[in-house]
Amino acid sequence: MEGGENENGGKKRGCGCSKQDFLPEESFQSCRSYLNALCNTKSRLRDRLLARSADHMELHEIRGRSQQEMKKRLNWWDIIWFGIGAVMGSGIFVLTGEAARNHSGPAVVVSYLISGMTALLSVLCYTEFCVELPVAGGSFTYLRVELGDFVAYIAAGNILFEYVVAGASVARSWTSYLATLFNHDPNSFRFHASSFPEDYSHLDPIAAVVSLLICITACMSTKGSSRFNSIATIVHLLVLLFILIVGLTKGNPQHFSNFAPNGIRGILKASSILFFAYVGFDGVATLGEEVKNPGRDIPIGLIGSMLIIILLYCLLSATLILIQPYYQIDVNAPFTLAFQAIGLKWAKYIVALGALKGMTTVLLANILGQARYFTHIGRTHMAPPFLATINEKTRTPVNATVVMTLVNSIVGFFTSLDVLANLLSLTTLLIFSLVALALLVRRYYVGGETTSSNRNKLILFLMLIIGSSIATAVYWAIGKNGWIGYAVTVPIWFIATLGLNLMVKEAKKPKLWGVPLVPWLPSASFATNVFIMASVDGASYVRFGIWTLLLLLYYVFIALHASYDAAKETTDTTSAATATCLEDGGASQLHH
Repeated sequence: MEGGENENGGKKRGCGCSKQDFLPEESFQSCRSYLNALCNTKSRLRDRLLARSADHMELHEIRGRSQQEMKKRLNWWDIIWFGIGAVMGSGIFVLTGEAARNHSGPAVVVSYLISGMTALLSVLCYTEFCVELPVAGGSFTYLRVELGDFVAYIAAGNILFEYVVAGASVARSWTSYLATLFNHDPNSFRFHASSFPEDYSHLDPIAAVVSLLICITACMSTKGSSRFNSIATIVHLLVLLFILIVGLTKGNPQHFSNFAPNGIRGILKASSILFFAYVGFDGVATLGEEVKNPGRDIPIGLIGSMLIIILLYCLLSATLILIQPYYQIDVNAPFTLAFQAIGLKWAKYIVALGALKGMTTVLLANILGQARYFTHIGRTHMAPPFLATINEKTRTPVNATVVMTLVNSIVGFFTSLDVLANLLSLTTLLIFSLVALALLVRRYYVGGETTSSNRNKLILFLMLIIGSSIATAVYWAIGKNGWIGYAVTVPIWFIATLGLNLMVKEAKKPKLWGVPLVPWLPSASFATNVFIMASVDGASYVRFGIWTLLLLLYYVFIALHASYDAAKETTDTTSAATATCLEDGGASQLHH
C-alpha cells in the first residue's frame, strides 16, 4: 500500500504500519493523553454530536488530507454505464420469480415500475448532493454536512457493513453460476472443511480470487475500470436482449389475463421486494470526485442509467410472464426454468452467462463505492487516516480498496450464501431516507441566515413528515386491511409537506442542478423508503441494532476523539491562516 510523504520527505502514512498510520491524533500519543481524552468524552460529545461540516470544508480542506487528488477522467457516458453495471446484477434473475408467483402475478410489471419510481426519487436526491458536493464520501458527506457528524458516522458504518456482506454474497454467487455453466453443483467448486461449522465449511477460493482480480482492476485506473465495466455491461445487455426476443417470439399474451390476483396489496408487497433490484446507484455517487463536469455529467449519468434500468426491468418481467403463467414460475430460477418449459434447455447457459457478467460489474461497482466511502471517512479521522491516501501514480484510493477487498474475500471465502443472505439488512433504505431528509434541511436551513421562526417551523413540519411516514409504514406492516389509519396518516404527511412549501422560506438554491418540486419529491422519497422498510423482517432490525451498538462503542472510545482532534487541528490551521492574511493586509496598507 502506498503512503503519502510529510514535508520532510518521510513516510506519513502507509505500510510501515506504525501506530501513527492508524492513530496519529493528539489524543492517542500516550496513555496520559488518551485518559485525558476519555475524561473529556462528555464535552467532546456535546461538541461533535450535532457538529455540521460545510461545503467548502468537504471540497477543499477535508479532501486535501489525501495529499494527492483523484484524476477527473469520467464523463456522463462512464457514469451511465457504471450506473447500469452497479444495479443490474443477478437481482432480476432471482427476485422476479418470488414477486410474480407469490405476490403480484402478471402485475409484477407494475410492481417493478412502482419500485423503480421510488428508487428514482432517491436518485434525484443523490444527484443534487453529488453535483453540489462532488467528493468521494457519497452519502457520508451529504449527511455530515446537513445532519451532523454522528448521524453520518452511524449511517456510514452500517452501509459499509452491508457493502461487505453484499460483496461477499455476489462473489459466492459468482461461483454458483459458474458451476451452472459446467453442469455442476455449486459446492463441487468449493473445498469442504469438515472440522469447520456447517455454515462456514464450504471454502470458496473462486470467490476470493474473483474479488482480488476486481480489486486489481479498481486499483489500476478508474477510467480503465470504466472501460471494463462498459464491455461487461454490453455483454449483459445482449443476454437481456436475447431474453426479450425469445419472449416476443415464443410468448403467450393470454398469460396476462388474471393481471393482479392479489390486488393492490400484492402489487405493493412485490414492489417492496423488487426495490432491492434497484440498489447500487449510491456507490456510483461516490465517483463524483472523479467526474470532469459534475453539473452536466452526474445528472445525465445517474438519472439516465436509472431510467434505462426501469425500462429494462419492466420489459424483462413482462417477457417472463409471456413465456410462462405466473403460477408456474419457479421462485429460485424463474428465467432458466421458463426457457426449459418452452423447450429451450440450452438457454440456461445464456442466462447464467448474463448473470455472471452482471455480478462481475456489481462486484466492481461495490468495491469502487466501498473504497471511496472509506477514503473520505479516513479523511475525517473517523477511520484510520492511512485509508485516505491516494496513490500518487494511479490516483486511486489503493489502501482503502485493498483493505475492503481483503475483508470481502475473507467473508466470502468462509461464509455460506444462506448466512450472508440473512445478514443483508435495512441499512440501504435507512440511508436513502436520511439523504432525502438531509436535502430538505439543506434547502430550508442555513446556519446564521435562517430565522429562529423559520427554523422552528421547519423542525415542526419535519417531525410531522417523519411521524406520519413511520405511522403509515407501521399500519401497513401490522397487516390492517382497512383505510382508517391511512385516512389519518397520509393527510398529515400531505399537510406537513404543504406547510413546509408555503410557510418556510427556502434558504438555499442549488447552484448547478437541483431536484424539482421541492419539498414534495424529497418528502415523498422519505415516505416511500420508510414504507418499504416496514417490509423488512424483524431479524434485520435486531442485526442493525447490534451492529450499531458496536459502532457506538468504537465511536465513544476511538472515532469521537480522533475526529475531535482532526476538527480542532483544521480550525486552528484555518484561524492561523486567516490571522496571517489579516496581518499581511494590514502591513500592506501601512506600507502604502
